[in-house]
Amino acid sequence: MRLSAGGPSPARAAAPRRSPARRGKAWYLVHKWSSLACTLFMLVVCVSGLPLIFHDDVVGWLDTRPPWPSVAPDTPAPPLDLLIARTRQDYPAHRIVEVEVAGDSPGVVMALAPGPGAPDGASSIRLEYDARTGLPRQAASDAGEGPGVRFMTLMTRLHIDLYARLPGQLYLGFMALLFAVAVISGIALYHPYMRKTPFGTVRGDRAPRLKWLDLHNLLGVVTLVWTLTMGITGAIHELAVPLFRHWLSTDVQAAAAARTPAPGGPRPASVQQAYAIAKAAAPGRVVESLRFPDASLGLPGHYLLWARGETPLAAHLFDGILVDARTGGLTAVLEMPWYLRVVQFSRPLHYGNTAGLPLKLIWAALDLAAIAILGSGLYLWRKRKN
Repeated sequence: MRLSAGGPSPARAAAPRRSPARRGKAWYLVHKWSSLACTLFMLVVCVSGLPLIFHDDVVGWLDTRPPWPSVAPDTPAPPLDLLIARTRQDYPAHRIVEVEVAGDSPGVVMALAPGPGAPDGASSIRLEYDARTGLPRQAASDAGEGPGVRFMTLMTRLHIDLYARLPGQLYLGFMALLFAVAVISGIALYHPYMRKTPFGTVRGDRAPRLKWLDLHNLLGVVTLVWTLTMGITGAIHELAVPLFRHWLSTDVQAAAAARTPAPGGPRPASVQQAYAIAKAAAPGRVVESLRFPDASLGLPGHYLLWARGETPLAAHLFDGILVDARTGGLTAVLEMPWYLRVVQFSRPLHYGNTAGLPLKLIWAALDLAAIAILGSGLYLWRKRKN
């Protein structure tokens, strides 16, 4: 049978447009279930993230440390190798994992882990030396961390992995994506509501549930960009560990294997020389930390050094430098691949610690608003009508 020229086409007849009511119900279901799935976890993340915004301020306030002593300008600084030899002599049952030369203070920090001959129950040790004199800092790290460091460690673990390590990170990353979905669906629901109600209306003279609904909607719209950014960057941040392991197993190990192994001494080459080589290979950047050869990283014969920028934002952007620990020669300068560069960019954006106290206060205010949004959402769900 032929259709008339003015009749509807078969495609239009078979696919009627979805009504606004059906679209609104679909967005409501998406918003409801994505919010219910992630709200409790996002509350933990927001509450634990609030002190992390002021990480350095809280540690400096709770862990009072003596000031650095004054030293004559012509005092010769001991080489790093001397401090490493002294540390190995004082802690023979431990192995040095990492050395960090602080960029903003005259300190040298060494991280030690129990070695093969360590007694059962031995713990990791963190030592700090005065780089100008080679003397240990008065507040000995192996005597125990201060309350500020312990508190911030607790908040960091809650914020990142809920004390579940990689499975916790991946789970919170999924919750962060659900949070982003809840934000987007909430805006889709708020758009038709705005057609009938002026922006910013809070019906304080109506029932408490309506008042909290208006506050929930208003805070959600005002903080839309920030909450969506936090959800996306938080999900990216939780992927840092598997992405870093992938980079180690591909780019880093390939660069280390491309260099023909050379015979060396029984001990690794000079750490002081490795720092000097890394600084020459990355001009205009700050070389702070050095990782000792580690078979678990796939680098049994190389130092891995990290070089960062000097500006507040560039200080979060690191590149790797490989130095042969047997000969002390430069192996490769490894620029971060795009996926790790995305992770590095997401961190300062997520924590808001690149522009001093004013940005920290803005981030804290927005974090409190997010807590209010999540809390009011739970209240609205609990007080929902039958």
